[in-house]
Amino acid sequence: MGALRKRSVNLSGHATSLALEPAFWEALEAMAAAEGRSLAGLIGALDLGRGDQPLASACRVAALAWARGLATAARPMSA
Repeated sequence: MGALRKRSVNLSGHATSLALEPAFWEALEAMAAAEGRSLAGLIGALDLGRGDQPLASACRVAALAWARGLATAARPMSA
């Protein structure tokens, strides 16, 4: 999947560094675009709803759930 890529995101007025694999960054960018918001806005929403889960884990789980939803929607229904 590749080495981790670090990005700085502003959450609630604080710069936060987040390291994810490139494939997860790509999925989060597509997810944000599909929802009509910025990447920072999406990560901010994930941050608010993550509870005790680490932010990187919350981002990976959200990206995976979103990608699975796309895969399910694209799969043809069997008779």
